Amino acid sequence: MSAHLGLVALIVPDYDEGIAFFVGALGWRLKHDIDQGNGKRWVVVVPPGGGTALLIARAVGPEQRAAIGNQTGGRVGFFLETDDFARDHAAMIAAGVAFEEAARTEPYGTVAVWRDAFGNRWDLIEYAGR
Repeated sequence: MSAHLGLVALIVPDYDEGIAFFVGALGWRLKHDIDQGNGKRWVVVVPPGGGTALLIARAVGPEQRAAIGNQTGGRVGFFLETDDFARDHAAMIAAGVAFEEAARTEPYGTVAVWRDAFGNRWDLIEYAGR
């Protein structure tokens, strides 16, 4: 078998809010924004360096709305890898991204936890030795 993880769904309150944050604030690329009718869209954003993309999914119903910002039960559930932590950390702060902590050095690399505009926890990480 030859396979890779292509998309991860991220539940947001509104498609355009998701696009505004990931494309507008973070500089990701909007790969798809396809109207599927009935208010549903296929919205895919990709980080600048490529890799696994996010499917921006608008919450429908109370159960999905309750999951916004807590899709991984409060744990860091998303990991944004960078080849230059200092550069991207500074750019994200300038864009208004909320970091929960100062950057720290771990045996595996430099990392800091941040939250997206919807409350989900992410790591910004530059692996050691790359």
